[in-house]
Amino acid sequence: MNYILFDGNVRNNLLPFTYTRPVADIRIGILTIREKWEKYLGLTTTTLTEEYLEEKYPMVEMETNVMLNASFLPTEQLVEMVQTLHENQAIYYNDEIVAFFTTETQEEVDFEAYEAIIYDEELLQVKCVSDIFSLNEKAIQSDFNLVTSGRKSEPIPDTVNCINKENIFLEEGVEINFVTLNASSGPIYIGKDASIWEGSTVRGPLALCNNAVIKMGTKVYGATTLGPFSKVGGELSNVVIFGYSSKGHDGYLGNSVIGEWCNLGADTNNSNLKNNYAHVKLWDYETDRFESTGLQFCGLMMGDHSKCGINTMFNTGTVVGVSANVYGSNFPRNFIPSFSWGGASGFTEYRMNRVNDVAKMVMLRKHVVYTEQDQRILQSVFELSKKYRNYN
Repeated sequence: MNYILFDGNVRNNLLPFTYTRPVADIRIGILTIREKWEKYLGLTTTTLTEEYLEEKYPMVEMETNVMLNASFLPTEQLVEMVQTLHENQAIYYNDEIVAFFTTETQEEVDFEAYEAIIYDEELLQVKCVSDIFSLNEKAIQSDFNLVTSGRKSEPIPDTVNCINKENIFLEEGVEINFVTLNASSGPIYIGKDASIWEGSTVRGPLALCNNAVIKMGTKVYGATTLGPFSKVGGELSNVVIFGYSSKGHDGYLGNSVIGEWCNLGADTNNSNLKNNYAHVKLWDYETDRFESTGLQFCGLMMGDHSKCGINTMFNTGTVVGVSANVYGSNFPRNFIPSFSWGGASGFTEYRMNRVNDVAKMVMLRKHVVYTEQDQRILQSVFELSKKYRNYN
């Protein structure tokens, strides 16, 4: 069977992260949503997404296809239902389509003619950016069960102080010594060739993905995911970093989501709680205004390729777009458009020639090539986000 992950109607609510990737490639828990589906299905998937992303994330359509709503995180029971779908059947959860079997092109689907199958167990759905960190505890536990089932952890060195050792799993090549791991509040997963340097203290749930690094004396707690090749220091609580990003020095980051190829300068801090304890508002790309998250704790949302200088302060509920460069004293505004350059004293447009030069150098440091395909995606995002760069 051919499985295709589609963005669905939440794509705009997940900007700026979906500017540069389909919904399926958002990381939550240990794995991306695509990796979860593929591990359960035992098959690769393709993607139905925005036209400018299709070159990098193509769709393969065959005579029969099962379309999967990428905003839903799979479970064993859901996957069993998906695998038994027949033509013109659709699975619904809370009146929303989760999956459907079709032999038609995507422009011709008539759901009135479909048999509705109701999924009545709990499903996790990523509907907005704050869900990425809010649902991360459940996602880590689910992925931990999936990834470690029937497997044995690599030995934990004697120098590591462990609490609830049976809830800790190390892949091969892990470097870890003189560290405290407390898995009493949730599992701790340490991926292949990842490192936790001496003096660090970790309270689960934690997903430390392959080749990621937790530097000396770091404090990590509260359902945190550190994606592949990321590097962190200081203090982190309930943070999701997609991968290839660095917060390499002291400073606090909490209830936040950081994309790929980002860098937070030394002593960068964010607020995640308003002084009046009111619900935090975030910029919503769907409505083009600030909307309440319904959360008391909500920090920084930073899109791919964005950077900030040393001593940067981000206020509660700040959204930074793609490829922004933020620096200077005082708090910048709570919504920083993509390709902005500046800080609290004002912003100018970050030109594409400079964007491309920096992206090429940053990615090369981690032995990844900045391709013409990547450049075309950023150029498209530059044009799509132009309407927000009104700096008056």
